[in-house]
Amino acid sequence: MPDGSLSLPARLCLLAWDSERPGGGADTARLHHLVRAGALTELARRGLLTDDDGIATPADLDSRTGDAVLDGLLELVRESLPRRWRAWVRSYARVTFDAVREQLVAGGYLRAEKKRVLGVFPSVDHVLARPAAARALRAQVRAVLDGERPAGEVSERDATVAALAAAAELRGLGPVRERSRRERRTEELTERGAAAAPGLGTVLREVRAAVSAETARAVASTGG
Repeated sequence: MPDGSLSLPARLCLLAWDSERPGGGADTARLHHLVRAGALTELARRGLLTDDDGIATPADLDSRTGDAVLDGLLELVRESLPRRWRAWVRSYARVTFDAVREQLVAGGYLRAEKKRVLGVFPSVDHVLARPAAARALRAQVRAVLDGERPAGEVSERDATVAALAAAAELRGLGPVRERSRRERRTEELTERGAAAAPGLGTVLREVRAAVSAETARAVASTGG
């Protein structure tokens, strides 16, 4: 998948920026929870968070990833009361999203543009600075979700990106023509992604379910 140096949450965040919209606006209705799910999954892939009967549990008190976003989330989990994976998808999700977005700005993928709301209040728009990278990533995820390539031939990371993105039903991935086929494919990709680390299947299913629930809530609140 393009831009392989990006972390899992950064890929998911970039994927949601719509290169077809004027200004490349983000598909924001469900983005915070998707990015948080990606960060939790990345930490579990690296063995820094483990599953303890549904509870997201730090493997130790000292390990770091070197990624400020992931290390910030890991520290938050360590300092907080035990929570289930689904709860962590929701809790303070905006914090992780904001940090990932700033990483994408620093990496040249997004650009922060200052503006004034109603001509008075200062604000910032984040727009695509590298639309080709976002388009390529989106095309790759569509191919993984809707193509005929066996899930076992997809890389574990690409399978994980696609499975989580499908749970968020991002508009840029196009309409779901056959929901039953998409559900089967997403489950196959979840199985493939889970092969990256012991116990990852439970984590992926938990965070995927949380993203799906938050997506349904967002769709209901906006009327579609």
